[in-house]
Amino acid sequence: MRQFIVEADGGSRGNPGPAGYGAVVLDGRTGEPLAEAAEYIGIATNNVAEYKGLIAGLSAAKALDPAAEVRVRMDSKLVVEQMSGRWKIKHPDMKPLAAEAARIFPAGQITFEWIPRERNKHADRLANEAMDAGKNGGEWDPSASTAALDASAARAAATEAEASGAVGRAAQKERTETATSSAPSSASVSSASAPASSVSVGWGSSADLGAPVTFVLLRHGETALTPEKRFSGSGGSDPELSAAGRRQAEAVAASLAARGTIQEIVSSPLRRCRETAGAVASRLGLEVTVEEGLRETDFGAWEGLTFAEVRERYAGDLSAWLTSPDVAPTGGGESFTTVGRRVAAVRDRLLERYRGRTVLVVTHVTPVKTLIRLALGAPPESLFRMELSAASLSAVAYYADGNASVRLLNDTSHLR
Repeated sequence: MRQFIVEADGGSRGNPGPAGYGAVVLDGRTGEPLAEAAEYIGIATNNVAEYKGLIAGLSAAKALDPAAEVRVRMDSKLVVEQMSGRWKIKHPDMKPLAAEAARIFPAGQITFEWIPRERNKHADRLANEAMDAGKNGGEWDPSASTAALDASAARAAATEAEASGAVGRAAQKERTETATSSAPSSASVSSASAPASSVSVGWGSSADLGAPVTFVLLRHGETALTPEKRFSGSGGSDPELSAAGRRQAEAVAASLAARGTIQEIVSSPLRRCRETAGAVASRLGLEVTVEEGLRETDFGAWEGLTFAEVRERYAGDLSAWLTSPDVAPTGGGESFTTVGRRVAAVRDRLLERYRGRTVLVVTHVTPVKTLIRLALGAPPESLFRMELSAASLSAVAYYADGNASVRLLNDTSHLR
């Protein structure tokens, strides 16, 4: 039985905006390209274009051999998980496309695999060629395509980068071990283990380090407690968005749709975050994955109180909390140290899951500030020195070498 690999991709410049797809069928044993497909499809979303690319790739594979075994490789987590049956398909535009793709090959002949974006260069280039052709009023011309050449060059560069990266990592390890052995015993753990970081504006990436995982950090919209500046954590009433908060969620959704860069959405389990994430997901045609570790701090007995009320009732506890990250709020809440460990753990899981992707992380004040603090290698007291407005956007890029770059903090321009 013949074996094919189908790599497919789709893109939209605006999401929704001018869109196109690309797909390539490879020989499963030799990796030789056997067929290519690309098309400009007019105004559509990223996800529609990705599904169109999948359908085109599978159709090309079936034309070559309807009895073949097919491995589909895509950098769209959404399409891979939906077609694998692990995620439900809720968006009305996606359901008929998924059904059409599922009819091309029997389920027993096909498997789906997620790959990082940098390993999907061939299909990505085809999609961009199709969009460029459509922009100029023409159609994709296979005779003029350089996608196969670009993909070959990218694979060679990746191999070289991997080899040089191994040497670099070995050198870095040696430097780290040398520095650690000569460091004074009084050095703090947070200073010794903090990665080198930089601060810049925007969501861009460094050409030298490859595609990072980018977290676009969105604090949820307002609730009734927000304007009154009351403690509202994970141990309280779990309030819904207020009318103002719902307007903020719609505004940020429109802004993110215009940028067209979000590929995945994860959210805190608390209602205000799920509602904010839902507004964005509806606009982008994406699914929301709930992450328990993104919940807000449990503020114990302080839940629902203002800072002044806590100072009046629990002055000693508040003073201790303000001076040490190891102190929990009155009544068994969480310390900042505890929250920091929780947030760092979920960060690491997301970095592993979404390599090379841009992920919208919808969460709360403390988790966002903690991710920023950890990226900067800043001390715990820096949490009190950041302003974070409702429905604000921040961004951190994480690179494969362990470095992090804070690219945006507390952007509220979409609310003006």
